[in-house]
Amino acid sequence: MLIGGSTESAGLVDGSQSANSKAKLDTELNRFLNLLVTQLKNQDPLDPMDANEFTSQLVQFASVEQQIFQNSNLEKLLKVEQAKAISSLVDFIGTTVEAEGRKVPLEAGNAEFTYTMPAGAAKGTITITNGSGLTVFKTDADVAAGKHTFVWDGRNSFGILQPNGTYGVLVSGLDAAGNLLSIPHTIWGRVTGANVENGQASLTLGNDIGIPQESVLSVKETKQAAAN
Repeated sequence: MLIGGSTESAGLVDGSQSANSKAKLDTELNRFLNLLVTQLKNQDPLDPMDANEFTSQLVQFASVEQQIFQNSNLEKLLKVEQAKAISSLVDFIGTTVEAEGRKVPLEAGNAEFTYTMPAGAAKGTITITNGSGLTVFKTDADVAAGKHTFVWDGRNSFGILQPNGTYGVLVSGLDAAGNLLSIPHTIWGRVTGANVENGQASLTLGNDIGIPQESVLSVKETKQAAAN
């Protein structure tokens, strides 16, 4: 029976849920043992306590302790799996990936995204907004059916270069009857980081654009900026 002073306690990670549960169990067990000792000291020798009750309680404590150690082992396995997941993401760092989304990173005067125009489009517009939601650039979109790539040079409608950062992109379109069309978007961005949280792997594009790993559609080598 493992109660209290098991050497397995050393295997619990400080601050983990299992470690917190173990600490709470130890407190409850100490309270129970103190009460039991007090009761044994003051019991009537001619009418001793029934040992079955407190033995049953000790067994329950031991059962809970075993469950805590099982949970601790699961936590360790989860950490190992997260470490493996992060290792698998390392190769993405420094590459440029394509993913579904409408936020694109602007780096060194370059931001790239795609849109797929459906058949029957009569008019299309590309709108780029800054972090405050203000429109910084707008132009006509190609209305030919199919997938199109657009590379923004980072300049607003007045030709002024905008700072690096995250920008919103929206391609809207109308058919000949003036009906709004559904236009899928993808964005390209350089991977700057990787993360695993609650078992979910994600990549960071630019400074702060997070995308789930499963949303990555394609990967390519990042182009090096031309030397001045």
